[in-house]
Amino acid sequence: MAAVRHWLTMRTPDEIRISNRATYWPVAPIDLVIGAPLVVRALLGVTPLGRLVQAAVLGAYLGSAARDWHDRRGIRRIDFRREFGADFHHLVPMPREDREAEVRTLTERLNDEFVPQRRPRRELAVEVDRHLTRYIASITGQRVRTSTEVRGFSLAKLAFPFALGACDALSSDIAIFKDTGPLEPHVLAHEFSHRKGYWKELHAQVLAYLALVASGEPVLRQAARLERFHRQLRVLAGKERGAFERLAAAAPLRPELGKVLGGLGPPATKVGRGVEAGMRQVYHTRMRVTGQTGLSDYDLGFTNFLYTFEASTTARQTPPAA
Repeated sequence: MAAVRHWLTMRTPDEIRISNRATYWPVAPIDLVIGAPLVVRALLGVTPLGRLVQAAVLGAYLGSAARDWHDRRGIRRIDFRREFGADFHHLVPMPREDREAEVRTLTERLNDEFVPQRRPRRELAVEVDRHLTRYIASITGQRVRTSTEVRGFSLAKLAFPFALGACDALSSDIAIFKDTGPLEPHVLAHEFSHRKGYWKELHAQVLAYLALVASGEPVLRQAARLERFHRQLRVLAGKERGAFERLAAAAPLRPELGKVLGGLGPPATKVGRGVEAGMRQVYHTRMRVTGQTGLSDYDLGFTNFLYTFEASTTARQTPPAA
């Protein structure tokens, strides 16, 4: 028994398991919290039983969130400035000519090493999580084990129509809103980074990219490169309407990859663009309130981070070959 207790004592600091119980519910937890009062009122009216059902749903949701918060307290988090020589307020702006050169380089690599293989989302999620867990552990010495469950729908899609996916900050429930084909491994890795406790979008972008590039898996590396390519085009396009679509259409990518970029533009209708612009501003404000730069962290911040890291003389980590 003493040997078993010693083994557990030695093992615990090197592995954290986060329950993520709500991610296994048949319906997205936040959808239940929002929808339960409406359904209960329609079926049971304003009655003690109805209030009891609503309280039970909310209690289960908050209980799962509390359990996850407790589990996360033991996480050893990455110090991004120390490990990569870069973070929010320590970024070197990437010159435009370097961005354009990188786009040309990425185009060649994406075309030359194109991987047509598609994996089922459930299988892909397990693989992505495995490499993300391993990459984070290579820095912190600690494996953060989490759920690999992913949904295909959540009401959050209606609130944030521009998003490719979302992770509920309380329940860690993840939904992927759109089939992005070869880009999907990066979308999954980004959301899984949130689930492992890295809530800032810049950090999730960076960890997802670095983990996939370092994975050695062609499908995952392709997704990381395509995301980097996508974000460079966003920065080069700026705020000029239609500029991203023109750059994406002009990029000499294979049709299978170019089609993905073509589907990442704004809605076709004026109403759709208006709704998206409004919700983008809401999300931008939310990011600023939580100590982030804003929506630019997804592209300008992300590409500047990689540029800074790859040129750093103080970073403890070695940039993986793109």
